[in-house]
Amino acid sequence: MSKSTKLNNKYSWIVMGAIAVALLIFGGLRDSGPLTQQDRIDAITMRLACPTCQGESVYVSRASAAEAIRAEVARQVGSGLRTDDETIAYIEQRFGGQVLLVPRSTGVDSLVWALPIAALIAGAAALGIVFRKWRTSDDGAASAEDSALVDAALASKNVTESNS
Repeated sequence: MSKSTKLNNKYSWIVMGAIAVALLIFGGLRDSGPLTQQDRIDAITMRLACPTCQGESVYVSRASAAEAIRAEVARQVGSGLRTDDETIAYIEQRFGGQVLLVPRSTGVDSLVWALPIAALIAGAAALGIVFRKWRTSDDGAASAEDSALVDAALASKNVTESNS
């Protein structure tokens, strides 16, 4: 592989990485936002877990605790005094951190999102390094030991064939 081909290959990986990062940032920052009060209520209750149900959102659950949370969210949204995040923080304060269906993306909770991505990137980089070393370390030529082993095998084969 020539030096210019390696250089072009390196730049293509850098460009692809930059495009991937840009798309992830764009996707993370994009927010169309709910339009109506009912859309806001639905969006908020989809992010909250029912305190009595296992793994269900307040939006889906029909338990009395979920109904109470849904009514409180509707009251908060109807008053118009709080944003969606403030309403979620209020519900979290009242019912505890276990009502968050999706962990917060700040502080220590952000590690839930960052560590798997970092591990994936580190694993991919380690594989790339290992594959590159494997490719460059083996030139395909047989060593002296390999040649001696083949010669010995051929000699024993010839002896066996001549005795038959």
